[in-house]
Amino acid sequence: MSRLILFLLVLFTFTNRVTYAQAPAEKEVLQLLQIIQKQQTAWNKGDLEGFMEGYWKSDSLKFIGKNGVTYGWEATLQRYQKGYPTQEAMGKLTFKVVSIEALSPQQVLMIGQWKLDKEKATQGYFSLIWRKIEERWYIVVDHSS
Repeated sequence: MSRLILFLLVLFTFTNRVTYAQAPAEKEVLQLLQIIQKQQTAWNKGDLEGFMEGYWKSDSLKFIGKNGVTYGWEATLQRYQKGYPTQEAMGKLTFKVVSIEALSPQQVLMIGQWKLDKEKATQGYFSLIWRKIEERWYIVVDHSS
């Protein structure tokens, strides 16, 4: 009997730690959606620095794309500036959020789709890890393909 209780206790403890992922509070979701909407608007105005306001302004920011990992806010901005030197090259960006789930009270995973309408339209998917830092949400990891 004591082995069964011990097993259930260990299982319960392990399960609680591993399966935190759940829907974040509605207030949190609205904050994230507002930030990503501001990013979309800034992009469509040709404002890359405005677009980058959604990202954590830190050397620890990670952007993962087809060419590997870019580390840091400044390097990520430079990557965007190089890839999209003009508003015409930027095209019109549209985001579609597919799912949002809490990883912890301070971290959220957002998965979605992006589409760039321009001369040659492109589209793909993204996964973003958001972290709440000093009561504000920031993208700390962006994996876009």
